[in-house]
Amino acid sequence: MSSSFLEIIELEDGGFALKRMDDDGEPLVVVDFSDEVIEFLGEHHAAVAKAMIGAGVQAAGAVTKAVMDADEKQDENRVLH
Repeated sequence: MSSSFLEIIELEDGGFALKRMDDDGEPLVVVDFSDEVIEFLGEHHAAVAKAMIGAGVQAAGAVTKAVMDADEKQDENRVLH
């Protein structure tokens, strides 16, 4: 994945998306609430979408770090003669 900056945008259909700031391509993540959830959350649905996307980005970062740490550990355990 590119290291460019990411942004959360509101889509024309009322959903929210995570995308690269410098890319007009397909969003990386889309959060779309049902009408029932929007009615329940009211004006707070944007904050909930932002929190959901933020949690996903943090989880992806943790997974990436774990994979990189495992790769480094594997490299340390190899003996090269």
